Amino acid sequence: MSDNDGKKTLGLRGGGPRSGNVKQSFSHGRTKNVVVETKRKRVVVPKPNTVTSGTEGSAKAAVAASGNKRPAGISDAEMERRLKALQAAKAREGEEAAQREAEEKARAEERERMRAEKEAKEREQREAEERARQKAEDEERKAREAAEAAKQAAAGPVEAPAARQPSGGGPKPSQAAPRKTDRDRDDRGRRKTDDSERRSGKLTLNQALGGEGGRQKSMAAMKRKQERARQKAMGSSQPREKVVREVKLPEAITVAELANRMAERVGDVVKSLMNNGIMATQNQSIDADTAELIIEDFGHKVTRVSDADVEDVIKEVEDNPEELQTRPPVITIMGHVDHGKTSLLDAIRDANVTSGEAGGITQHIGAYQVTTKDGAVLSFLDTPGHAAFTSMRSRGAQVTDIVVLVVAADDAVMPQTVEAINHAKAAKVPMIVAINKIDKPSANPTKVRTDLLQHEVVVEQMSGEVQDVEVSAISGQGLPELLEAIALQAEILELKANPNRAAMGAVIEAQLDVGRGPVATVLVQNGTLHQGDIFVVGEQYGKVRALINDKGERVKEAGPSVPVEVLGLNGTPEAGDVLNVTETEAQAREIAEYRANVAKEKRAALGAATTLEQLMQKAKEDENVSELPILVKADVQGSAEAIVQAMEKIGNDEVRVRVLHSGVGAITETDIGLAEASGSPVFGFNVRANASARNTANQKGVEIRYYSVIYDLVDDVKAAASGLLSAEIKETFIGYAEIKDVFKVSNVGKVAGCLVTEGVARRSAGVRLLRDNVVIHEGTLKTLKRFKDEVAEVQSGQECGMAFENYEDIRQGDVIEIFEREEVERALD
Repeated sequence: MSDNDGKKTLGLRGGGPRSGNVKQSFSHGRTKNVVVETKRKRVVVPKPNTVTSGTEGSAKAAVAASGNKRPAGISDAEMERRLKALQAAKAREGEEAAQREAEEKARAEERERMRAEKEAKEREQREAEERARQKAEDEERKAREAAEAAKQAAAGPVEAPAARQPSGGGPKPSQAAPRKTDRDRDDRGRRKTDDSERRSGKLTLNQALGGEGGRQKSMAAMKRKQERARQKAMGSSQPREKVVREVKLPEAITVAELANRMAERVGDVVKSLMNNGIMATQNQSIDADTAELIIEDFGHKVTRVSDADVEDVIKEVEDNPEELQTRPPVITIMGHVDHGKTSLLDAIRDANVTSGEAGGITQHIGAYQVTTKDGAVLSFLDTPGHAAFTSMRSRGAQVTDIVVLVVAADDAVMPQTVEAINHAKAAKVPMIVAINKIDKPSANPTKVRTDLLQHEVVVEQMSGEVQDVEVSAISGQGLPELLEAIALQAEILELKANPNRAAMGAVIEAQLDVGRGPVATVLVQNGTLHQGDIFVVGEQYGKVRALINDKGERVKEAGPSVPVEVLGLNGTPEAGDVLNVTETEAQAREIAEYRANVAKEKRAALGAATTLEQLMQKAKEDENVSELPILVKADVQGSAEAIVQAMEKIGNDEVRVRVLHSGVGAITETDIGLAEASGSPVFGFNVRANASARNTANQKGVEIRYYSVIYDLVDDVKAAASGLLSAEIKETFIGYAEIKDVFKVSNVGKVAGCLVTEGVARRSAGVRLLRDNVVIHEGTLKTLKRFKDEVAEVQSGQECGMAFENYEDIRQGDVIEIFEREEVERALD
């Protein structure tokens, strides 16, 4: 660094009378100080030690050695700051230079790498072209030699004498064209080698065994090629006979798969598609109609199949009449809630089923088998009577043989009784009316029979065909007559089934049991279900691990009309699904996957908007509707389905309940996460949350509610949904006032002198200004005065002064309408 640089940086003036003398002075430890004496004062400049940077030390030394004094007003700290700034600037310059040098080096290396890659690619391309050219020449030469050999073999005996020539004429054998082996050798006798013949890269197993790299042709392919060349050389080649194949064509198929099934070249199939105006690659799918045209063009036969053909393995087979055996009847107990269905079944079974029901009502479909005193076996289904379980009662009617309609003698026909009648008629099953609670003093069985006439149910006492029995579940009155009527009806039906075939049954109920996994209550309708059978049920499949009857006992098999619990499913099926036994697990899995895909496509089709207008309309409707999202977990599948159906009925055009998820089993941490993300509560029906789910819910503030009776759950959700309804604004007219004159008051504006003609005028009420019975303004009052006093209200027949808020276009003769608004909370019906 020069003196001038040092002076410029430190702001010192050089020379002149004000210059001072520089001399060495005291030192402290390893740091020596420079003393600068001036005429004004004596300045001590610290000399940098060996630890400081060279730039800073040299700058200070230059200042000290220059003999120039520091300008007035610059302190030691300022000079130190300037020295550090100089050092930082030079350090940045060094870093920037190093960075530029590194970037330039990196760019040079990148250019060198790209050039090397380009040269390598060009070299590989040249080598590939050379190899291809050499291969083509070799094949051409081999074909030519094969043709010459075949020609010589065909004309050998005739041309042999002509081949001899006199010794004096013609070229000598040594003068003939050089052989290939001679051409391939150089002057020194060594074999010529080409770059294309050299082995490049690593030696593979194929190269070591075959002598050449790449895939080798089989011996049969070589023989076929030689045979074609021989026939071509002899001129007697015949076209190969076309092999006609039967091609199984699904609803959609890829071009490559179609070519594979026809045993044709993919290029030929693509060419045929192009000739038909279809541009498709080998990986693209084409529809069945297009593929059928292509197959016919190639001369093959078409067999159309569909994805639904996988279910052909479980098609019902007609049983021979000789194989049929008598089976027990399936009786379904149906009727209105609290009419005594389960109590009646208890009396028949001599059990106490109602003690385990929450709220005294049946929440599930119970399946029981009863043996009467006469030895007859009866299978009973107990369906719930509440309105939410309509679908469950419907499934109960679909699998039953006889319906026992229970009607309370003191209550007569009720809404769920009518639904049960409709289900029985839809299923076309015979009905037996059991008039229960006949022992009560208020019982009136005649009214029950009369009410049934309104629904086209004519009992025997009314000269009809429907059997009716008066029973009492408490005293046991009429129970033998009821069982006798059931046996008589079963005998008329002549119920038979073939137990010696693959089992088929219906799922009455399904649940996710802790420890046992998915459990389904199945009523076997035909065949016999054995332990170890592989089955498919709805979208699920499995293998029977255990069969448990209605008494909790393990059994090895279950015949027709026998209800059992089946363990071994891979998932929880829907109540009402049909169970079919298959031969292999692969068939069951394939059928279950097909059904799952079909169900998924149906759900997507129902929820998708097909046009842009529909999409916009749906979005507009969603904006105007408030949603209450909820999560539902139940103990069995039937209860979950019934709760979801009940939730869908709650709401109107403004509010609706949306079930985000419904399932079977305990409330898990995954359910809590979904509820937190959507801001919804979790409802547990006869289930509880596990420990981790409870902790997560407490941390994230997710509400969990438990229920055991469906009435309470529906009422709570309905109340919560009612809170989303906007309050109804109710308007009440309280008075009219007529403007007699208009005054202009300073700082107030126009004030109307009014006479209250009807009702009362209030300061806090809303007002409308009517001119010729037309509303021209609606707002509030700025002031209401009686004489000079501000008042809260003015009674009818009194005069007052009114001024409108932010409105002054008032005239004499206008009428002021005074009204009040109140918000009324609304609730869902």
